[in-house]
Amino acid sequence: MKKLFAAMSCAVFFSMFLFAGAAFAASEFSINGSTTILPFAQSTAEAFMKQFPEVRISVSGGGSGNGARALIDGTIEIAAMSRAMRDSEIEDAKANGVNPLQHTVAVDCILPIVHLSNPVTDLTAEQLMEIYAGNITNWKDVGGPDLRITVVGRDTSSGTYEVWDEKIMKGTNVTPRALIVASSGAVIQTVANNPMSIGYDSLGYVDTNLVKGLDIEGITGTPETARANTIITSRFLYMYTDGEPTGAVKDYIDFLTSDDGQSYVAREGFVTLK
Repeated sequence: MKKLFAAMSCAVFFSMFLFAGAAFAASEFSINGSTTILPFAQSTAEAFMKQFPEVRISVSGGGSGNGARALIDGTIEIAAMSRAMRDSEIEDAKANGVNPLQHTVAVDCILPIVHLSNPVTDLTAEQLMEIYAGNITNWKDVGGPDLRITVVGRDTSSGTYEVWDEKIMKGTNVTPRALIVASSGAVIQTVANNPMSIGYDSLGYVDTNLVKGLDIEGITGTPETARANTIITSRFLYMYTDGEPTGAVKDYIDFLTSDDGQSYVAREGFVTLK
């Protein structure tokens, strides 16, 4: 497999080199948005800049909603989003002369996660909703220890929060007792340090040395179940540009969705398009 990836990488590099010419004119652009996408956005940007040192790419997180707003305001070239752009955001963009174009760059699923010491292995979508709504408050009510549940969630600017709200909460309010954190990495660290806690995070962030991912209704979150959409929390990951990209922005998107770029997606623990 490693030899196959190496051969694919060489072939893609050669084709990109022919496509782009001897060198890009010096250029730079910015990617901002989803902290879910951040790991492979950074690694693919670094790989791209090594191949084309004339290009400088700035990559930052802050949430899908912040990425959408920055694209609408014209302060970035690429919005990284772990959810589709809302109709209201598209309307705001068009009112500002921006035409958001969606590029699907990876697949993902969101997993409920608990402390490694928690014996619970599987929850239903209904149980997850009741826990996050604050109606189930003790682990013993779902087959766990007699401990009060600490609910860990994401802020409303997070695309992961919005997908969880749509697919698990279905619009039901999260308990005001929930501990709200600002990034995917913060969810992992918070749950890893609290035996009573439950959180949710992208498949690519779930480090089994730190936390335990739970099945949902008997279905394990894997690249296969995410890609086949058999787990309820499967989703696509996106990047948005203002209309059809050109120049270095276009070539970066092409690289990210190529076999070579997708190998970086896989290395970061996320699910490739193919």
